[in-house]
Amino acid sequence: MAVANAHSGRGLVPGAGAQPLAIELSGVHKSFGPVEAVKGINLNVASGEIVAFLGPNGAGKTSTIDVILGLSAPTSGAVSVFGMHPRQAITRGLVSAVMQTGGLLKDLTVAETASYTASLFTHTRPVKEVLERAGIAALADRRVGKCSGGEQQRLRFAMALLSDPELLILDEPTTGMDVEGRRSFWAAIQQDAELGRTVLFATHYLDEADEYAGRVILLRHGQIVADGTAAQVKALAAGRTVRATLAGADAVALRAIPGADSVEVRGDTVLIHSGDSDAVARYLLTSTPARDLEVTARGLEDAFIALTSDDTDGSGNYAGDPR
Repeated sequence: MAVANAHSGRGLVPGAGAQPLAIELSGVHKSFGPVEAVKGINLNVASGEIVAFLGPNGAGKTSTIDVILGLSAPTSGAVSVFGMHPRQAITRGLVSAVMQTGGLLKDLTVAETASYTASLFTHTRPVKEVLERAGIAALADRRVGKCSGGEQQRLRFAMALLSDPELLILDEPTTGMDVEGRRSFWAAIQQDAELGRTVLFATHYLDEADEYAGRVILLRHGQIVADGTAAQVKALAAGRTVRATLAGADAVALRAIPGADSVEVRGDTVLIHSGDSDAVARYLLTSTPARDLEVTARGLEDAFIALTSDDTDGSGNYAGDPR
């Protein structure tokens, strides 16, 4: 589904000079009656960034995206897209959105759908070009209803590219795609970003955020709780994981190891999360028959859980944890 009505004629020209921020939110609040979905978000996104916008259900992602797209006005605070009101940016064709569902007529072919969408714009890229860019040129004559979920999502991507937008907002863009389809999709996104296109995407595939986003933003209860590179966000989940093979492991006994924060037992494999992995590894090697030890830093999923789950204090630490 493309959210746009016309095109400004602005191209994606590297080094074309200073540009206003692609997205700028200042003290944005959004309430629905007594429920405050967004609580004072401040956010700046520069042109050419690929930003993962993550958070559990109810964190305020959709409400924030609606404000950026001009679909909803903030209760208070200011929002601008390329230095103008979101609706102005959309009217000029600077913004497109790829949503997870909707926006497709099942009885039209892929090419007919793209052509119909193109008719809504003053200036567009050629239909054949965007279908090739989205990897579905071979499906041009197939009816949309006969396309798989992943193919339909690629069609939405092609529709969003028609206006040659400078900002793409993607909501679960690779839902229904196989591994190869996801890889080729993100390769196309990265190429566009290198030309100056800005991408903001929400996904439940945390590996995509880890691998493809230059910046990761985590939301919790309508507030930003982390903002940085994937490595920086992962570093906020203090500690490491010690994995070892230990037959007949006693989870209760392992939890008593000094420095052990949590313990998982999966058959003969134990995983111990700890802020002092050296102490845990030393104990396992000297006091148990554990073998095949491996110590790894926590991943983005660990950081996501630590920073956004309801048993944290809002700063990334579990309630009662002094860290």
